[in-house]
Amino acid sequence: VQLQASGGGLVQAGGSVRLSCQTSGFTLDHYAMSWFRQAPGKEREGVSCIGTTGVNRYYLDSVKGRFTISRDNAKNTVYLQMNDLQPEDTAIYYCAARYPGCTIRGGRIVSDVDYWGQGTLVTVSS
Repeated sequence: VQLQASGGGLVQAGGSVRLSCQTSGFTLDHYAMSWFRQAPGKEREGVSCIGTTGVNRYYLDSVKGRFTISRDNAKNTVYLQMNDLQPEDTAIYYCAARYPGCTIRGGRIVSDVDYWGQGTLVTVSS
């Protein structure tokens, strides 16, 4: 099983970045896919989750209206389009797979996933 995240980099505040998560070794369309992030000195938090068909999508309140999660099961790839980035979005972003769907508890995307990717760093300068 592999989840390869890419697309991170340095961007100015107000800019955009699209992250990709290329997966292999498991049947993607059986799994909900999530993006988590961890900023320096902070706990990991769930940013967004998308159900197996792409119909159900969940977002962290602070990214609603700015980030969009999507998936292409035929390409075994999940995306996170991030617009209007702010310095507080600076973090390592990880993709993750969870069977069979997204689970939200206490308004947060749960992190007891089945597979983790290796992370890609997004740095937003002010």
